Amino acid sequence: MSNLTEQDYDSATPALEQQMNLARRACWRSGKDLPTTASPNPAKPPSDESKTKIEPETKARVTKATCNASPSGLFGKRAVLLLALCLLLGLSQGRPNMSVTPGKDSGLDAGAVTQLNLAQPPPTADVAKDGDEPTEHPSHRLPRAEPLKSNEQNPTDEEEGGHKMERYPLSSVDFGRVKTPFIIGIWILSASIAKIGFHMTPKLHLIFPESCLLIVVGVVIGVVLYFCTDVAVSPLTPNTFFFYMLPPIILDAGYFMPNRLFFDNLGTILLMAVVGTIFNIATIGGSLYACGLFGIYGEGETPGLMDVFLFASLISAVDPVAVLAVFEEIHVNEILYIVVFGESLLNDAVTVVMYHMMESYNEIGLDKIIAQDIASGVGSFFVVALGGTAIGIIWGFLTGLVTRFTDHVRVIEPIFIFVMAYLAYLNAEIFHMSGILAITFCGITMKNYVESNISQKSHTTVKYALKMLSSSAETIIFMFLGVATVNNMHVWNTWFVVLTIAFCSVFRVIGVILLSAIANRFRLHKLSRVDQFVMSYGGLRGAVAFALVLLVDENVVKQKNMFVTTTIAVIYFTVFLQGITIKPLVKILNVKRANKRKPTMNERIHERFMDHLMAGIEDIVGKTGNYNVRDKFKRFDNRFIRPLLIRDLKEVNELHLLDHIPMQNYERELNQNRRKIILDSDQKPRIQFRSSPTKRKSSKNLTEESHSHV
Repeated sequence: MSNLTEQDYDSATPALEQQMNLARRACWRSGKDLPTTASPNPAKPPSDESKTKIEPETKARVTKATCNASPSGLFGKRAVLLLALCLLLGLSQGRPNMSVTPGKDSGLDAGAVTQLNLAQPPPTADVAKDGDEPTEHPSHRLPRAEPLKSNEQNPTDEEEGGHKMERYPLSSVDFGRVKTPFIIGIWILSASIAKIGFHMTPKLHLIFPESCLLIVVGVVIGVVLYFCTDVAVSPLTPNTFFFYMLPPIILDAGYFMPNRLFFDNLGTILLMAVVGTIFNIATIGGSLYACGLFGIYGEGETPGLMDVFLFASLISAVDPVAVLAVFEEIHVNEILYIVVFGESLLNDAVTVVMYHMMESYNEIGLDKIIAQDIASGVGSFFVVALGGTAIGIIWGFLTGLVTRFTDHVRVIEPIFIFVMAYLAYLNAEIFHMSGILAITFCGITMKNYVESNISQKSHTTVKYALKMLSSSAETIIFMFLGVATVNNMHVWNTWFVVLTIAFCSVFRVIGVILLSAIANRFRLHKLSRVDQFVMSYGGLRGAVAFALVLLVDENVVKQKNMFVTTTIAVIYFTVFLQGITIKPLVKILNVKRANKRKPTMNERIHERFMDHLMAGIEDIVGKTGNYNVRDKFKRFDNRFIRPLLIRDLKEVNELHLLDHIPMQNYERELNQNRRKIILDSDQKPRIQFRSSPTKRKSSKNLTEESHSHV
């Protein structure tokens, strides 16, 4: 054997080298010489320490396979060599190779890392890493163990490999992380600045309602976002509207609602909210479907019967947000306000039930609806309405009970009012009840008991915080309505839009006239023609209808985009046209305005006296009327509920009595007598006069002055 052949064999891994050496020595003993193959890649023979032992069975098998061959000439020798190489290559790839990385001085380095190579493919590089070995043909290359690199790498090597180390920056900019909330904040800031400029304008706020301005600002922002940016913000999603925007508006309305007016007109409100909404759904849906049968909407654009009634159920309800935004600016009298606003609150139960009923019927199919489905739909109305009301009252009582024990932690009193009212809304939504009714009656209930437990500072905090939250929510809602208008998903059908607006207006007037005639038969204060006109003209549609139409499943209702476009058109018509013209019409028709002053002490005493007198008369004649029910509830409330929920009942009664004393008389007496009230250490008032000591007042005058202050 030549040295060149040995170097060629020694270029393999240590395990292969030992196997090749054993085969070669066995052939030498038999007197056979293996053919030589020139290798252009001489390698340094590895040290004996890196060689591994081979099993005796494998060694005998290799020896037998190599030496028993009897080649004839050059061809036989080459065949034996190729057979040995293939066998050794298979053995090397079938078992793992444990190798130790050699050090720099041909010895084992102390920091060498052991590597386990399992069936590695042959390297494809033509040039070795060290750069000192020439190129080798792939057919003559054998698998070589690669040393495992240590985790501790030189920074210079990282930079050479393409990785650049980053140093700690002095400052950085990351707008993408806060892009969406930042843009929403800019929207709200823009709307607030627009409201300031709107009210500073001399005549603009006298002509246009505030909601119109916010929608216009939203449209402008929507145009800028659509054509100038790529911000993908989904404005006014149903979850955002129902879970975050609507609750503060309804809580503010329910907490500060005049309870006496609301319950005195509850019969008329229920008549308008329940019967009136069902009448509008039936008439609007039937008329739109009848027009569709004549092919007015065009081929392929005619919706089915259940689709039309689904749309009518969401477009027929009066919107509380739009009514609040407009009616608080025109300041109509209390009866008109409470009837229209109460209708917009209580028709939520009808709208929710009818919407889900039509949605379920649409999925079931008109031909598969049975009597049980209809009976379940009718029964669900009472479950949704009464369940939402009961949940709100229970949470209101719980709020009063909790605030009874907050006399030592006054700072958290507003938290209970906000959080527990919001939990009442969410609790109703969990059981698919009316969340609007729940939070409304929660506000009505907690006001009677919570105000007697909380401090004056907490009451002021609750008042202004609710006003701020409701005003901000209204701003965001109307602005998002404008933003949602600008998109490329609209399907405009002129006949469907025009007929929907016409039917909503006409059937609203017819329904108010018919139901007012029924209500006037049982009312002491009749609803006049002017009142009926304001009630008809004030039936505004708003964000509730828009949020409901976004919930429609496009896979079930094919005309969803057409319904969305029509809903936006109806909202714009009612908010812009009716909202702008209702204020001058109220002035032209000389509608009675609201009186914002508080009742005097004398008026409250006479009011309480008349309540007891009318309750006694109803009891004598054997009639259970409104006064009788109110008197019985007040007796039950004063005997059982108020002692349980109110901390100090005697102190509360005295404070309520002093609240109705006119402060003007108190200040006038102070200025007239020119005296000061100085409190002693025992908290008893002491009167000190500025006049000279020689001027004494008679005991009669002092007694009159003391009574005038009390």
